[in-house]
Amino acid sequence: MAATDLNTVRSTIEARLSTELASSPAIPVVFSNQPFDATSNESFVQCEVSFGSGEITSQGDQTDANTLVVGLLTLNIFTEQGIGSGGNFTICKRLRDLYNRITVSDVIFDAVVGPEILSQPPEGKFVTQLRITFETYEGL
Repeated sequence: MAATDLNTVRSTIEARLSTELASSPAIPVVFSNQPFDATSNESFVQCEVSFGSGEITSQGDQTDANTLVVGLLTLNIFTEQGIGSGGNFTICKRLRDLYNRITVSDVIFDAVVGPEILSQPPEGKFVTQLRITFETYEGL
């Protein structure tokens, strides 16, 4: 087997988020390395997918070993400041339900951490953060 294509894993995660936030109500999503004007939107979600360390999870030689690839999904939820936390936490609930302890296309999501209120938000925004570790196995 070939090594896991990390872009496929990233795409799986981002597609799920885009689909959920496309309606009821629609909320813009900002991905890494994408231009975005935050001043024109009351609410939006910033998505960052990063990959960390991996480990060999089975005994054997390099041709039949399994490797665990670990990553972190960070979601920053931006809403208008000065109107309370209710709207922000409603978005957080949608996102928690989307990833909390499920498996999608061989990507295993752990329990969601947060929402944590960020203490240094940009001017005019109330910001919370959700963090979800995930893993996928690759057979080499």
